[in-house]
Amino acid sequence: MSNKSPRIAVDAMGGDYGLSEIVPGAVKAAQRGIPVTLVGDEFMIRSELEKLDTGSCDIDVVHASQVVTMEDKPSDALRRKKDSSIQAACRLVKDGKADGVVSAGNSGATVACGMFVIGRIKGVLRPGMAGILPTEKSPMVLVDVGANVDSKPEHLFQFGLMADVLAKDVLGVENPRVGLLTIGEEEGKGNTLVRTTYEMLRKSSLNFVGNIEGRDIFTGDVDVAVCDGFVGNVALKLSEGLAKSLGSLLKGELKRDIVSKIGAMLAMKAFKRFSRLVDKSEYGGAPVLGLNGIVLVCHGKADARAIEKAIEMASRFVENDAVSHVKEGLAEHSTMTVPDACTRE
Repeated sequence: MSNKSPRIAVDAMGGDYGLSEIVPGAVKAAQRGIPVTLVGDEFMIRSELEKLDTGSCDIDVVHASQVVTMEDKPSDALRRKKDSSIQAACRLVKDGKADGVVSAGNSGATVACGMFVIGRIKGVLRPGMAGILPTEKSPMVLVDVGANVDSKPEHLFQFGLMADVLAKDVLGVENPRVGLLTIGEEEGKGNTLVRTTYEMLRKSSLNFVGNIEGRDIFTGDVDVAVCDGFVGNVALKLSEGLAKSLGSLLKGELKRDIVSKIGAMLAMKAFKRFSRLVDKSEYGGAPVLGLNGIVLVCHGKADARAIEKAIEMASRFVENDAVSHVKEGLAEHSTMTVPDACTRE
């Protein structure tokens, strides 16, 4: 492997906060030694860069004349807006001028550009989007969290293979424990999709620990939870909403009387640590697994810290050669990852 740090292309025009958060986040990552290419309106990007201390940072700017909005369909990003910032960023990876993409823009368009511009790894049936969630012990991977809402068993099986690599190469888990998210822990629980996927995972070389329920996600007893994108997206949004609501409820209770206020002051450091644990910006964004390069989708409300963390994660993914490791995993289980393989003995 080359000693040169991976270059990450950043869609500077995506996200609810625009350049005012994305550019500072990219600069923070560049200050940590990660080469960055900002893609979008060059004049606007350079105007933001002038406000910041870029020093000797390795930052390039590539102009793109169009922007994919949240109202655009994924097909618009591919057909009508060929010079959009997200498509231009993906082309940089396709042409070997960047190693990964980070975007806080339209997630559907980002996944579509990743699939059709960068391309899928040979043998990958459908890319999966992986969310990284805090637990009582260490971060874990939930896959799929929305890229696919009507999956087949072989798709879920591949999600598990690819998330296993993510847990190893990015989270540093030596032998990830893989669980299948369903409505009961006992074997045979769940619909036909889950039951068939269970058998495929059981026969694989993965460290499959069986079925898990929603309540098990945050205990830290599994490192990867596999599910359909519909289920995964609901679980992800529920966890985000719960963390936010718990924080609001806690603040309200701590302001109720003088004794509570004093207690809150004494426990301030603990509250700050808790806030960091449940903060979605702590993990940057959701990697799209199964592409010939890393594409990382950030939350639309991603701030500078989230962008910085996303760039760091993308860089780590490339540095650890995760794409090659995904290919190795697929090759090892090639007889199980072709359509209808789940019906074979």
